Amino acid sequence: MAEQSCLVTNDWICGEYLRSRSQELADATVQHIGITVVSVLIGLAVAFPLALLARRGPRFAGPVLGLTTVLYTVPSLAMFSLLLPLFGLSAALVVTGLVLYSLTILVRNILAGLAAVPQEAKEAARGMGYGPGRLLWEVELPLALPAVMAGLRIATVSTVALTTVGSLVGKGGLGNLIEDALPSFFKAQVLTAAVLCVVLAVVADLLLLGLQRLLTPWTRISGAVSAAPAKTDAGPPAPATVKAG
Repeated sequence: MAEQSCLVTNDWICGEYLRSRSQELADATVQHIGITVVSVLIGLAVAFPLALLARRGPRFAGPVLGLTTVLYTVPSLAMFSLLLPLFGLSAALVVTGLVLYSLTILVRNILAGLAAVPQEAKEAARGMGYGPGRLLWEVELPLALPAVMAGLRIATVSTVALTTVGSLVGKGGLGNLIEDALPSFFKAQVLTAAVLCVVLAVVADLLLLGLQRLLTPWTRISGAVSAAPAKTDAGPPAPATVKAG
């Protein structure tokens, strides 16, 4: 008797599903990547001026940090429902929601990075005639990059996961496949879409980590210097003497 197809037996791992639905998987993956990239880039563009505003003092920091934190706590279903009258059932609805969710991570990490810039570095730059704008772009931001990139990595991985929620309006990338497979519990489709989401998150994190290392070469140099053993001029240790009994 001929062996039954894994699609018929509804196996978790099914090569036939990958072959027969390859175009559908590719389209969903491309949509997922597109929504994630646009959301993170817009979130970074919005978070940067908000962080600059917040660091002007407690008068601004409180409202900015409070608002971004409140937005992060709003359930995704409620968030999309509130945005629905403005954007309708479109990708813009999902992107806007993801941007709002990313702000709390990005704003806090940008603030932390700027706050960690050594005061002596800023004083030295001011002594060389640097104005506020040049000081920010040429001194503070480069030194704050490790913290900023750390926040960007967290926000990106979170956005990859949250993009699946866009399936509520048919714009969830791989989340659409998961939602379509749940009523019939199509195991191969659920597992494949879930694994692809994990792969996207890991690849995105590794790419951003590589970008961070490329943009901050001094962190590797300082790490190598601190890890090197200290060199002393004390010379070789004196030989031990044995006292005869």
